[in-house]
Amino acid sequence: MNRVSIRVLPILIFLLFNVSNSEDEEVKQSLVRFMDKLAGVTAKTHQSWGWNTTSDPCIHKWKGVSCDTQLRSVKKVVLDGLNLTGVLDIGSVCKASSLLVFSLVKNNVAGLVSEEMGNCKRLTHLYLSGNQLSGHLPDSLKELSNLKRFDISYNNFSGKVPDLSRILRLITFYAQNNQLSGEIPKLDFSNLMQFNVSNNNFSGPLPDVKGRFSAESWSGNPELGGEFISKESPPSAAAAPLSPRKSEDSSRRLLLIYFGYAVLGLVILLVVAFILIGKKKLKEAEADVVKTGVNAYTSSTYDASKITEHKSEYSASYEESRAAMSPLVVLRSPRAQGLRFEDLLRAPAELLGKGKHGSIYKVMLDNGSTTLAVKRVKDWSVTSQAFRRRMQRLHQTRHPNILRSLAFYSSKQEKLLVYEYQPNGSLSKLLHGSRNGQAFDWGSRINVAATVAEALAYMHEELSEDGIAHGNLKSANILFNNNMDPCVSEYGLMISHSENPSSNSHSNSFSLDPARILTSFKADIYGFGVILLELVTGKPVQGDELELIQWVNSVVREEWTVEVFDKGLLLEGACEERLLILLQIALKCLNPNPYERPNMDQVAVMINTLKDEEDKSSSYV
Repeated sequence: MNRVSIRVLPILIFLLFNVSNSEDEEVKQSLVRFMDKLAGVTAKTHQSWGWNTTSDPCIHKWKGVSCDTQLRSVKKVVLDGLNLTGVLDIGSVCKASSLLVFSLVKNNVAGLVSEEMGNCKRLTHLYLSGNQLSGHLPDSLKELSNLKRFDISYNNFSGKVPDLSRILRLITFYAQNNQLSGEIPKLDFSNLMQFNVSNNNFSGPLPDVKGRFSAESWSGNPELGGEFISKESPPSAAAAPLSPRKSEDSSRRLLLIYFGYAVLGLVILLVVAFILIGKKKLKEAEADVVKTGVNAYTSSTYDASKITEHKSEYSASYEESRAAMSPLVVLRSPRAQGLRFEDLLRAPAELLGKGKHGSIYKVMLDNGSTTLAVKRVKDWSVTSQAFRRRMQRLHQTRHPNILRSLAFYSSKQEKLLVYEYQPNGSLSKLLHGSRNGQAFDWGSRINVAATVAEALAYMHEELSEDGIAHGNLKSANILFNNNMDPCVSEYGLMISHSENPSSNSHSNSFSLDPARILTSFKADIYGFGVILLELVTGKPVQGDELELIQWVNSVVREEWTVEVFDKGLLLEGACEERLLILLQIALKCLNPNPYERPNMDQVAVMINTLKDEEDKSSSYV
């Protein structure tokens, strides 16, 4: 690439990302056509709504339309409860390629949902409940891989539901009060948080809902059957009167239950008395076990290349009082089921790394058949109850590319987190260390950037009200699983700038500082920008990331931008234009002013657009 083209490209990129002040004309006309069919007479009686070719949806703020403030593109269309009575032209509204949320709740819209639904590639929320929509659901629904909320309840849909098993981020599936038939669709019930298919015509076996939903979620489908119906659905109380013998047995059982409660109450009183009397001994016991157990992880006998077994010595007083101490909390994980705190202390362990926020260990259980990663967090002064609530909130927010905790332990002295061990190392190691024969070409790098951006955008949106950002985003915290898919680890372990433990020592909650929440999430954007620089330059962060950032900026100022890029990428024939675009996105994320950095969902859109172009060009090779 000559110097002239190098000078021209930044101008083109500037025009691409900064000059667009309104939604594309074709998109605008499609949206007007969508509203004309949707509202009919209603639209003409509400001129203040906008939705016409003489105005712009983002600049003139059309009724129900929200836009990306920087990209000036339509992000949400929410038209709930407006008494709309026309037909749904989903193909026209899906012309807005940046659309994330589409909602028509509580109208009287009729018609079919066409296969053009699949064009809403970035859609995360689809709400169509409370209308008169009918016909079969389009097969193209399975192409909406970003979908999180899906609600088509209270309509007249019929036929089979498409296979949605590949939509891994789906957390809401509401389809009650329709005329749907066939088997209940295959869903990832381990991730699903809201589910209802009641009052339809579903048949066949009920899938394993993992014990997460009650019989009300599938009632009103008389043809449903299978083992989970009998397990999950309690028999109706009015099904048949009790026989005298059954009534007598029930009375006996009740007496036994009451007697058991009485015994349990007495035991609890004795335990409380024991705890009050031996409070001082319990504290000493806890301090001893922490000193001899968990702190042994940082012993100088550890070597990063060796595995050394550490067994805690338990005193009799500790064993007797262990129930009064903070237990290891297992978060609904088969991998950690039955895991105990002392199992971690006694297991062989290998120190994987140490940082300013703690250390991480590879721990082997069951003679090496189970391998876990244990993160020991230090210098985090937060109460155990607040820590527990935080971990449970993070556990509820699920994404396939965010590594979740399997279990955690919290006491006054120690806080440990247990993860599934990821065997293929980190992004930092793959970029700057031994690759062990693993290819890490341009296509792989742009895929990592897009995947991580989407995962972070999801977490930022879901946890925005909680103010929980990652807090320590870096390439060492991007891990690769067995399939070489990137996973963001240690999300939310560090207290961000937006939250502080309550000044009241008796409080067990975090207090959110609204003025700092935005800055907290913008710090993640900055960290992601550094990761993007590592991807395009191939250079590591040496202590302080400022050195790398300053070097990149100095080369760009001298108009020798091509010198920034990883030589290996250029040798393999990576497209310099697309490398430069990713570099520009990185520099946007690294803007010294946090308020001028893009949001993570904006970054995800830009990188996915770049990835789509790369995929298209690769398909022609």
